[in-house]
Amino acid sequence: MYAFIEGEVCEKLNGSLVLLASGVGWQLNCSNNTLQAAPPVGEKMRCYTYLSVREDAMELFGFATREEKEMFLQLTSVSGIGPKTALGVLGAMPLRDLNLAILLGDVNALSRAPGIGKKTAQRIALELKDKISQADVSAAVPSQSAAAPALSSDAVTEAIEALIALGYSSTEARNAISQIRDQTDKPEELIRLALRTMAG
Repeated sequence: MYAFIEGEVCEKLNGSLVLLASGVGWQLNCSNNTLQAAPPVGEKMRCYTYLSVREDAMELFGFATREEKEMFLQLTSVSGIGPKTALGVLGAMPLRDLNLAILLGDVNALSRAPGIGKKTAQRIALELKDKISQADVSAAVPSQSAAAPALSSDAVTEAIEALIALGYSSTEARNAISQIRDQTDKPEELIRLALRTMAG
């Protein structure tokens, strides 16, 4: 119904923002990431929006980026995940880390979000893994041009960058990938095999 609302930031509350647009103060439920990305009070901001309509309530949700809104919609498509729970998941980690956690099936990382137990985390990983595209993975990891010197191929580079984003050094990532790179040409499989190798 509303694609986005652009207006002046009037208030930053716990879990929500108030934007003044066309004389109306719009209260938007937001994740911690969107609240942190919001400019100071008095400055303008565009929030991508989603209107949740239930029998007992109508709530407007706001997101600093289209990518965060898309992830929110994917999370709420998982059985048992409502809008408020999805916001908690979004706010528990940066979006790039959330993409990687889903791709890798990292139940421990996902279950750190408020209200998410192990079973729900497994369901999120299972139902959303195939919806995480290579473009999402590439956008999810920071550029580390020095991370993949001698090791070629896009898949290997993506896998190394993903491991670095997960906290491993470039040397650890390169060494692990070099041991298993001949086993697959898929980045997600390279990542899983490398993590298994480093875990011993």
